[in-house]
Amino acid sequence: MIAIKDEVVKMINNLPEEVDYDDIMAKIYFRQKVDKSLKQIEDGKVITHEEARGRLLRWIK
Repeated sequence: MIAIKDEVVKMINNLPEEVDYDDIMAKIYFRQKVDKSLKQIEDGKVITHEEARGRLLRWIK
């Protein structure tokens, strides 16, 4: 697995030259959340669509 630092450097190098700090931070944050979610899926920490629907229905009542 490639080190996180190397991945971040690659992401930054692929951004346009006129990028600002907020854009960079948003890209890193998004990537972090995607990686975390993929790890949760890999570990089997998921719920079914029906279970999610049931939770949402309880919240909006």
